[in-house]
Formats: sequence, structure tokens, C-alpha cells
Amino acid sequence: MPGPTARLLSLLSLLQTPRTWAGSELADRLDVTQRTVRRDVDRLRELGYPVESDLGTHGGYRLVAGTAMPPLLFEDDEAVAAAIGLRAIAVQGIPELEDAGVRALAKLSRSLPARLRHRVRVLGASTMTWRAPVAGHVDPDVLTALAAAAANRERVRMEYTRRDGTRGPRHVEPCKLVSTRTRWYLVAFDVDRQAWRTFRADRIHQPRPTGSAARHHLADPEIYTQLQESESALAATYRADVTLHLPLATARERLRDHLGDGELTADAGGTRWHSAEDTAEWLAIRLLLLDCHFTVHGPPVLREYLASIHERTAVRPNRSDR
Repeated sequence: MPGPTARLLSLLSLLQTPRTWAGSELADRLDVTQRTVRRDVDRLRELGYPVESDLGTHGGYRLVAGTAMPPLLFEDDEAVAAAIGLRAIAVQGIPELEDAGVRALAKLSRSLPARLRHRVRVLGASTMTWRAPVAGHVDPDVLTALAAAAANRERVRMEYTRRDGTRGPRHVEPCKLVSTRTRWYLVAFDVDRQAWRTFRADRIHQPRPTGSAARHHLADPEIYTQLQESESALAATYRADVTLHLPLATARERLRDHLGDGELTADAGGTRWHSAEDTAEWLAIRLLLLDCHFTVHGPPVLREYLASIHERTAVRPNRSDR
């Protein structure tokens, strides 16, 4: 016969099935008396589980919705399904639930056995959602590791890709993961630089907890201040693909101070410009300041922004002119 704790967990697992259990049926399943079942049900109620009981021939026990969320028990397949769903929410799901989804995924991942974590990764890699891709896809395992480190106030070593494409090691103290609906960001204290930084999560690779306690922390108002100071870094950025109706030499001269790591090549219609990474707003300003005709091949957000400028600035005749 299992011990009291194991028996209590078995009873809870049975009650989580959406049905009413007769006391005699539970007693048979657990190999105990109905008196023991009643005592164990009382113990579950003391722990916060809302177990209802009905008397009579067709009565029994069932777990109902309560006012608080008690711990749940998952079978293997249920745990894998929950983790897959949380991963989807975290990286491409419902914006209003992304932050909560990452926190829940971090808690669930810590309790999953290695064999189940492997199943979750395999299934996650084998599925996708058919929708417009969001900028900067983030590995759910990266989000999970960062969220866990922030919750545990533990230092992390990781690789980070800078704006110029170079990649190097970072030693940080994660404080908070922030979702802007198009990207995830990590607010963390950079140990080597002794300063607070905001990192794009899609550029973070191989975060590894060190076991060392973090020494720096920001309250929510201070995090908002840090985000405001990093606002330019938080803005979504793109690389424009544009045909400029200019000779190559002229285009190079006009873009001399703004070319960055972009490139200019001769094109049948003039000059093809693959820009450096920047916001849609600044890319539009760059194009308008070139004082030439141009054709935008991408990204769509740049075309839409230029169209909105055209709509707002279009000259409309007065009624007296009609």
C-alpha cells in the first residue's frame, strides 16, 4: 500500500478527471477504506483543493473551480501538451498572454524530467503556425532560461549578436523580460561593463545560469525608466531593399554618411540599395531626403509607412476649386 503522501497525490490525480467519483470506487482504486478516502479528501480541502461531495446513492466526489489556483498534477502527455501550448503563446501567440506564458513555461520546464523536455523540444521544432512572421523569432528555450534566471536572481553567461553582426560573450544579471508585441527584450545588469543594458532576446544565444547570485535589481518604475532610455534600441528595425533612380556614383555620394553596413550595386533601373538596419521611420526619411524617384521592394512595413505619408501630405482641392 502506498504511503499517505503518494496516496494523496493519486487521489488528486483521479479527482482532476472531470467526473464524479463514488467513494467506493475511489477506495477500490486506492486500495483503502472509504473512511480513509473521506479523511484524504478533507486533507485536500485543507491544502486548498475545492473538492465537493454529494450524499446519496448517486453521490460522490469531484474537483470544482475554486477561488484560488492550487497546484495541479499532470500526466506525461498532459505536461508535454501544456508546455507546447505555452511555447506557442510565448513566441507567436496571444500578445496579452505572452509574459504570463513565459513565466508559466519557466515554472513548468523546471519540473519536467529530461525525457519530457526532449519531447517538448522535438514537437516544438516540428510544428509551426501559418501567419505573418514576427520580427526576430526567439527560441522558447532562451526565453525560459532567461525568465528562470530573472525569477531566481541568478547570473547568466550568454552569447550576444550586436547590431553590426559580430557575436561575443556577455555576463549579465537578468532582471526582467519585456514584450513589445513585435519583439522580446531582456533588461539586465551587464557585469563586465558595470551598467544596465537592454538586450534583444532574438540576438541572445546559449544562456547558461552560473549559480552565482545577482547583486543588482531594479524595481518596476526603474525598469520603465531604463526602457525609455533604451527606446531607440527597442524600436523594430528593418533592412530596406530599394531601387534608386540615380546613377551609382550619385547614390553613393548622397548616402555617403548613412550607408553603414548597407551596400549599393548598379541596377538596370539605376542603383539597388540594400540598407543598413534601421527603423521604418528613419528609412523613409533617408529615402525622401535623397530627392529622387525610387521603387521599394521591401520590407512591406516601409511601403506602408511611405503610403501613409503620401496619404497625409496629399494636396486635396478646396471646394472652391471644384
